[in-house]
Amino acid sequence: MKQILILILFWTTSISYAQGTISVIGVGDVMLGTDYPSAKYLPVNRGKNLLKTLNATLKNADLTFGNLEGTILNGGNTIKNCKKCYAFRMPEYLADNLTTAGFDLMSVANNHIRDFGQRGLINTLKVLDKLDIKTAGLVKHRTDVTFTKNGVKYGFAAFAPNIGTVDIRDIANAKKIVTNLAAKSDIVIVSFHGGAEGSKNQRVRNKNEYFYGENRGNVYKFSHAVIDAGADIVFGHGPHVTRAIEVYKNRFIAYSLGNFCTYGRFSLRGVTGVAPIIKVNVDQQDGSFVNAKITSIKQIKNNKVIIDPHGKALNLIRKLTKADGFSKNIHIGTDGWVKKM
Repeated sequence: MKQILILILFWTTSISYAQGTISVIGVGDVMLGTDYPSAKYLPVNRGKNLLKTLNATLKNADLTFGNLEGTILNGGNTIKNCKKCYAFRMPEYLADNLTTAGFDLMSVANNHIRDFGQRGLINTLKVLDKLDIKTAGLVKHRTDVTFTKNGVKYGFAAFAPNIGTVDIRDIANAKKIVTNLAAKSDIVIVSFHGGAEGSKNQRVRNKNEYFYGENRGNVYKFSHAVIDAGADIVFGHGPHVTRAIEVYKNRFIAYSLGNFCTYGRFSLRGVTGVAPIIKVNVDQQDGSFVNAKITSIKQIKNNKVIIDPHGKALNLIRKLTKADGFSKNIHIGTDGWVKKM
């Protein structure tokens, strides 16, 4: 009889614990294919196989986030004035893959949202609105957003160092935005597009990072500041490589989620071709970190995204988190679970 009673009590406790948490998945840069400068950069079968093997994983959360690295537009001319520019123009039909994969939330604060000018920017927002995917990160159009899903009120803000985006370098303004969101939201999510790019820039530094002469912000100082102001989860992207994670004041930070689905035009050599899916579980009452699960993925050039059986992104995160001094209060297991110590 005692054994039965113990089992019942444990089962009840487990259910209560699960009901008291909110799960949020974060991934990095998403560019589903572009017909600029040539249609050869478009995936076959309307891109329906790009995320097919990951759809179940991406949907297994209360909310799923990514950074949309480009515009959604049928036709139109780029505003970039160069012969070998990287300008991303995703035909509207490709956006359907975002809903199939379960995305609820996308940052549009990055250096490619204006590739096709105001027309491309406005159309991108229009298409995502139609798909009921929430967006933020633009000064004139959508600085931040609040919305309710399954009874939970979320606040979301996005930042970048690029023209027309909410500036990651203006930390005082970022704190005001986040403080306002925290006052009217249960869970506040912040994303940033910042930091220097490439395999030589995998480390997190407490200083402004420069790339091609551009100040791309101090992502360490920014992340801590927005958590001080009320953010519960911070998802970083922009360096095109995976970076460390941190739990600061019992709140989760991913400093770069890398290239998640970047068909055709992105370099996928070495560390740029692997990335994590990170599922963060937070307390529903106060947004504090409970635990997280890291799933490694890899991209097959001009093909699709799949689970990486070798777990390279996880191994990178474990290594970099230790090297950057962020492993003092968390343990990242070889099974991908991130737990408080």
